[in-house]
Amino acid sequence: MKRSIEKHLTLREKILETIRDAIATGVLKPGEKVAEPELAERFGISRTPIREAFRQLESEGYLTVIPRKGAVVVSFSSKEVEEFYAIKSILEGYAAHRACQKLTDKEISRLEAINDKLRQLAEEGDIKHFFKIHNDFHELFRKAADNEKLDEMISGLVSKFQRLRYESLSKPGRMEISVQEHNKIIEAFRARNADLAEQLVRKNAEYGGKVLMNGGEFVRPMNSMEKMAAAQVDI
Repeated sequence: MKRSIEKHLTLREKILETIRDAIATGVLKPGEKVAEPELAERFGISRTPIREAFRQLESEGYLTVIPRKGAVVVSFSSKEVEEFYAIKSILEGYAAHRACQKLTDKEISRLEAINDKLRQLAEEGDIKHFFKIHNDFHELFRKAADNEKLDEMISGLVSKFQRLRYESLSKPGRMEISVQEHNKIIEAFRARNADLAEQLVRKNAEYGGKVLMNGGEFVRPMNSMEKMAAAQVDI
């Protein structure tokens, strides 16, 4: 199926989207080298912006840049997946507990508006935009918790494991379930039930990990740069 990247994206953003898509869809598999010369030739640019993109993708958990070898796709063990979601559930659950008494009615309405948009994107099967707006939902109540150190810890953690979260939400039916889970979280916030809000947010995070673990492979197979072209990514 042909995928398109929005025309308004900058060249750097197009490079990032191309590599993220190739990894998330299995065109590039774990441990496989991402060919810098082929990318530079494909985009008609020097290798410098390619390397800058690699550094960002490394910070997001997509690539590892190895001296004298180049960039390779990260492999996550089942233990790493389990540990990430366990820590995320504890930290985000605590954030939800703190946020419950601090969220304004306007902010809760904003959460509802975000979730309505997520429902629409889930119906359309638009995982890219769903993922971005899904982040907005969680960031809103994290900020409302009014704990800068906590927010820094969660932001740093989820940034490093972006790829896992994207893959989890990409699983069949996962977007729709996420919307349903968000509805319950919003209800708990509106009822000012901090214990329930924490419980639901923790369950939400833990389920995200189980989706990957029970789905068998959380990193899909296939082949290198030629298959990026075969995937027909529009730029």
